[in-house]
Amino acid sequence: MSSKTDIYIKDMELSDELHNYIEKKAEKLDKFLKMIDEKRIDLAYVKTAREPDNKFVAQITLRGRGFILRAEERASEIKAAIDQVLDKIERQIERYKGKLYKNRSGSVPTAELFEQPLDEEEQPLIVRRKKFTLIPMDESEAIEQMNLLGHEDFFIFYNIETSSINVLYKRRNGTYGLIEPVVG
Repeated sequence: MSSKTDIYIKDMELSDELHNYIEKKAEKLDKFLKMIDEKRIDLAYVKTAREPDNKFVAQITLRGRGFILRAEERASEIKAAIDQVLDKIERQIERYKGKLYKNRSGSVPTAELFEQPLDEEEQPLIVRRKKFTLIPMDESEAIEQMNLLGHEDFFIFYNIETSSINVLYKRRNGTYGLIEPVVG
């Protein structure tokens, strides 16, 4: 049985033809990974894209018991962005399945069944570990600290208002986002 595909759009129209195109492509993901409970596809037209070739954004999020896989791609055409993000998520599925089955005796990781080696950028390698003290602060203080320290991408802090560790990040449009992790 294939999982339902939820499609969300922003600043663009979803034609029946495009909806059918997405459904047909997304169905194939269930063949790669049977444990998918939820497929979410977010499509957007970004008017303020820095590069004119990247005005359409396609993001896929797959959820199942014990995993979340997410990929995002940008392109000048929506179908190109969809095709690219599907290729990317399929590679992630293969890596996930390879890790999942690697420890089972007598099995070969799925990734090894294919001749194509993974790109260097797809092979995560931790080259540095860092420990630091989290100082309790509120969100406005975290924004101020992030800017004072010159952190352009993200800032980790202990949110005094929620008594939890949060990640503050700067979005492409100059605003901020806040990640509030929950153990699941």
